Amino acid sequence: MNQPHSKSKSDIQASTHNTSDTNFIRQAIDEDIASNRFDGRVHTRFPPEPSGYLHIGHAKAICISFGIAEDYGGLYNLRFDDSNPITEESEYVEAIKRDVKWLGFDWEDREFYASDYFETLYEYGIKLIRKEKAYVCDLTPEETRTYRGTLTTPGKNSPYRDRSVEENMTLFQGMRNGEFPDGSRTLRAKIDMTSPNLNMRDPVMYRVLHAPHSRIDENWCIYPTYDFTHGQSDSIEGITHSLCDVQFEDHRPLYDWFLETLEIYPPRQIEFARLNLTYTVLGKRKLRVLVQEGHVNGWDDPRLPTLAGLRRRGYTPEAIRDFCNRIGVSKADNLIEIAQLEYSIRSDLNLHAPRVMAVLNPVKVVIDNYPEAQVEMLEADNNPEDENAGTREIPFSREIYIERDDFMEDPPRKFYRLAPGREVRLKHAYYITCESVIKDENTGEIVEIHCSYDPETRGGWSDDGRRVQGTLHWVSAEHAVDAEVRLYDSLFTEREPENAADGADWIQFINPNSLEVLNTCKAEPSLVDAAAGSRFQFLRIGYFCVDPDTTLDRLVFNRTVPLRDSWARIQKGQK
Repeated sequence: MNQPHSKSKSDIQASTHNTSDTNFIRQAIDEDIASNRFDGRVHTRFPPEPSGYLHIGHAKAICISFGIAEDYGGLYNLRFDDSNPITEESEYVEAIKRDVKWLGFDWEDREFYASDYFETLYEYGIKLIRKEKAYVCDLTPEETRTYRGTLTTPGKNSPYRDRSVEENMTLFQGMRNGEFPDGSRTLRAKIDMTSPNLNMRDPVMYRVLHAPHSRIDENWCIYPTYDFTHGQSDSIEGITHSLCDVQFEDHRPLYDWFLETLEIYPPRQIEFARLNLTYTVLGKRKLRVLVQEGHVNGWDDPRLPTLAGLRRRGYTPEAIRDFCNRIGVSKADNLIEIAQLEYSIRSDLNLHAPRVMAVLNPVKVVIDNYPEAQVEMLEADNNPEDENAGTREIPFSREIYIERDDFMEDPPRKFYRLAPGREVRLKHAYYITCESVIKDENTGEIVEIHCSYDPETRGGWSDDGRRVQGTLHWVSAEHAVDAEVRLYDSLFTEREPENAADGADWIQFINPNSLEVLNTCKAEPSLVDAAAGSRFQFLRIGYFCVDPDTTLDRLVFNRTVPLRDSWARIQKGQK
């Protein structure tokens, strides 16, 4: 593969994102540009395995790898590590591409697959055999683990380690030709079975696996391991900076050994800490368990930390990129509070989401002194944070709905909402005063609240100087739109479900109350044609997104995040 053309050092430095923020990755790149290590180029990649959907941890990796390339005026590749056909599906490939695009990154024509390089990698295997740096091993997987040793005891050489070049060539060709059953033979690098780094103890490069691959001939029946694919794929693509999860730091000496022994172009690998988030799990295998065992409703369930789930919940790509920027880049593992992610989406939606009114648990209010047949159109601002958002008209009539929790017959001190004899403001409308209530004779539940209104307070303000402490949201009963609202909470009750005490199974910490569905909600009529994916602030309640399950007959909303800004309160407390 031809490497991309070189840019001058001054060109790249001129296009570098001008920011006071820096980190060890940027410092390393700056050093390489200054020394002209890669002819002034910056070329990164994101190499997902298509065995599941991307999650918020992948978003951090994407923002680091692709964001840095953009800031330096460089290039970035999207490469699928499709070297394990057992776990990979085309559905995941398409989902990954959709999510990366949604985040705001365009890899243009630089979409690659590890399977694109299978022939080249196979030739690399032959080259190592000829250099007496690789051999075919007949040990079983269990025997291989036993021979490998431990962190405190050295490994032992395989009895097949000293096979001749000719025998290894014949056996390796036989592996490719499908002459041996699964797991019967492997191709291993010949390095050092006494190395303190277990990754250097003759690692497996190829295994026999008779499984069809979605992109190549079904007759291909040996597949390279990730460790053998990783560095060579970067080299083939001309990657300059291979930015990786810190778990690959111990693998770097192996990748360097392959590149040096094969005498091919060597990228620079730099590792950073993975994202750990409270009250969730981010391992792809665990997410697959949640989906396959039915603990959630698919990969895009809004309770999951997948990008598809976050998008369906109402998160914006801008908020996720802001979150990734806020948490920064480090080498050491740390645990990020879920409230920080909520802070980023709340900040974004506060600026851009239209304000509307919806009542989640409605109770009817009848305004007795309001004309029965009258309907007024009242002006309401769409977003006070956006001077260009404009206004809309909302209908007001004699019968309205308010939240059931906004009324109490015998309110405690500091309850500033509606109560018998108390006056409150209806947002954008009038002052009303509670006169009486009607209850269900059998249950005692309040079914109607009867009030009077002050016609001189149109718009929700009084000219006589009197003040009310409570302001309620509402919708006109005659014009209300039926809606289903799904309230999502954390999927786990444990702060660190994967690191629970006493080795407890993380599954047991699934929150049984992570989803509450409200079926009797009422929304203002401006929402009747709201498209799936549209985001709104329900006044006094939170931010919500229209779910794809919405039909012509029924709106469905997902709660993105409550209004309560818990992360801001945490920051204030720390200061």
